[in-house]
Amino acid sequence: MLVSNDDGVLAPGIKALTQAMATMADVLTVGPDRNCSGASNSLTLTNPLRINKLDNGYISVSGTPTDCVHLAIRELCPQEPSIVVSGINAGANMGDDVLYSGTVAAAMEGRFLGLPAIAISLVGKQLQHYDTAAHWALKLVKGLLEHPLERDQILNVNVPDIPFEQIKGIKVTHLGARHKAEGLVRTQDPSGKEIFWLGPPGQQQDSEEDTDFNAVANGYVSITPLTVDLTAYKQLPTLNEWTKKL
Repeated sequence: MLVSNDDGVLAPGIKALTQAMATMADVLTVGPDRNCSGASNSLTLTNPLRINKLDNGYISVSGTPTDCVHLAIRELCPQEPSIVVSGINAGANMGDDVLYSGTVAAAMEGRFLGLPAIAISLVGKQLQHYDTAAHWALKLVKGLLEHPLERDQILNVNVPDIPFEQIKGIKVTHLGARHKAEGLVRTQDPSGKEIFWLGPPGQQQDSEEDTDFNAVANGYVSITPLTVDLTAYKQLPTLNEWTKKL
């Protein structure tokens, strides 16, 4: 089994996830050597990747989450892993945010390489209950291995940051949506040069009952199947018609 993340190989979430997965299988843990949140599916193309084997057995990589999974499966795993498990992310990966998520991207890379994959995130402000997310990760990984998804799909899981006994159950959801993000914050560095910081994300726009936003807000574990193939198949007939007139 391969465990990775986007918060960095020293993040508490990857430690909790590795310990949970080790109760059911041999685990190789490979993560970026720094926080790569928001890296999405980026690959490192213009610099070599360097690895460092840590005292705890984890391997750090000087690259993105996608680099970590690709390198691990192609070169570092002694044999092909049974599944790729990404997380536990420090914060939500719901709604539109999945497009930017390095956590989700790590799972997608596993799927691109033909393996079942799942992304796990812990949702809250204090982020104290990684054990809750790890417990659900273990249950869901076992379920996914017994009931595989189609080859172009992964599972995106978000767990409320509350004690395990307070979780109300599981809800299968679709991605919610946010309003557009707020503007950038313009300021200056100590030398007086102009710099910009990304502003806060937009507020929730679609948080209806069957969305991931709603499930987590009400104390449920949200499970959303994601399709790796981004083709909008419903649009193909319409596009075929109007492109004939060009």
